[in-house]
Amino acid sequence: MEGIEKKLSMVSSSSSDGYNMVMLMLACMVFSWIFIHRWNQKNTKGPKTWPLVGAAIEQLMNYDQMHDWLVKYLSELKTVVVPMPFTTYTYIADPSNVEHVLKTNFANYPKGETYHSYMEVLLGHGIFNVDGELWRKQRKTASFEFASKNLRDFSTKVFREYSLKLCGILSQASRQNQEVDMQELLMRMTLDSICKVGFGVEIGTLAPNLPDNQFAQAFDTANIIVTLRFIDPLWRIKRLLNLGSEALLDKSIKIIDDFTYSVIRKRKAEVEEFRETSRDNKIKHDILTRFIELSEDPESNLNDKSLRDVVLNFVIAGRDTTATTLTWAVYMVMTHSHVAERLYSELKTFEEDRAKEEEVSLLQHDTEDIESFNQRASQFAALLNYDSLVKLHYLHAVITETLRLYPAVPQDPKGILEDDVLPDGTKVKAGGMVTYVPYSMGRMEYNWGPDAASFKPERWLKDGFFQNESPFKFTAFQAGPRICLGKDSAYLQMKMALAILCRFFKFSLVSNHPVKYRMMTILSMAHGLKLTIERRS
Repeated sequence: MEGIEKKLSMVSSSSSDGYNMVMLMLACMVFSWIFIHRWNQKNTKGPKTWPLVGAAIEQLMNYDQMHDWLVKYLSELKTVVVPMPFTTYTYIADPSNVEHVLKTNFANYPKGETYHSYMEVLLGHGIFNVDGELWRKQRKTASFEFASKNLRDFSTKVFREYSLKLCGILSQASRQNQEVDMQELLMRMTLDSICKVGFGVEIGTLAPNLPDNQFAQAFDTANIIVTLRFIDPLWRIKRLLNLGSEALLDKSIKIIDDFTYSVIRKRKAEVEEFRETSRDNKIKHDILTRFIELSEDPESNLNDKSLRDVVLNFVIAGRDTTATTLTWAVYMVMTHSHVAERLYSELKTFEEDRAKEEEVSLLQHDTEDIESFNQRASQFAALLNYDSLVKLHYLHAVITETLRLYPAVPQDPKGILEDDVLPDGTKVKAGGMVTYVPYSMGRMEYNWGPDAASFKPERWLKDGFFQNESPFKFTAFQAGPRICLGKDSAYLQMKMALAILCRFFKFSLVSNHPVKYRMMTILSMAHGLKLTIERRS
């Protein structure tokens, strides 16, 4: 019996030793595999990869500063290839590559299924999230509306109205020596504006008491979470199990949808009432009304879900991008005193010249008297319209230079339908993604010269007049067939607001307030922009 036990013990010991040996060999093989994989990259200038997970580790480690992470690589390489677990991202910053993707071979680089699947929960089948015939139909309708003089005049009136509301809030804050979060105020202003211009609805988030707005908060939350999906390989599992960020996304989308569908129902009821009573001479000029009219054509295939997608796509286009750009513009103006003074001088001269043209006497005002101060601001605002704002070349240059360094959309990914070769020789594979990076492009010396990183509005002026650059070099509004339809409208609102703000106020950053971007589809500030305000004469 003892002999049997001894033999079994020897067998067991031998098996254990064999198992340990096999595991040791496997570990050595894995280590060797990883070592060889990494050794082969010793001369690689791009992001370093690991077996199976690609560059996901490095990208995740740099997620909060991803735009600057790409600047580092793109300044050396112009094109950066980043393998990921389920796809490969190719980032580009050279204008010739960008033109190839956005224009020359446009059909090969749609938004694509990957992008669409990430963003569908928020943007649905709206203009920014679709390709093909559906995109062409929406763009044609939107193009017609943006070209409408009625919409332009209505927009000018609305933008002036809400810029003056913001001016009043800032006047009161300056009198009481209150700190303000300029980004929050600008987000409220643009949300109110786009809801009025886009949907004919007054939602009142810029009221003096600054009421909470669940829709705005939910929209921001949803925006952040869908952006995270681009580097989170587990998001589909979390969505299936309704866990973590995806569970929060579900709650946010419900709030967004409740608000949006209520807007649609209200607007439809108003359109129906107008037709029954004909109390007005003309129907309202908002964009949603136009799409509601189109939805009544059975061949349009537009239903309430389609209208919901229209609404949310215009919100992200007309609210977040404009507010974000204005926030960075205020920051850049106040941190560059020579820019602030030159802009103030242009606005003062403009005010005097326009008053002479209109044959009006400028009201006397006292910076210590809020009532006279606000009256003078209102008088100045009345001198601002679509045609007169064109004369403010330096103001236009300040906004454009802000967009060069802080583009509202810092990255824009495209799908790849078929294998292709970019002009610089980079091979891209079908099923992957190509992303042009406006944030990096504005900082590349090979695009803008040795002063590329400097804020210099003068680079846009020639003999005092604003001069455009190629849209494939300055890509803040995209280029090619998908170039932004709302570009003129965005400039109109930004110039209206910034002209009033910089004519009547000086801004100072609150001590030790951190200024950094937040990772989402729009380049907003992570901690807002906390300011103190001083009124100007």
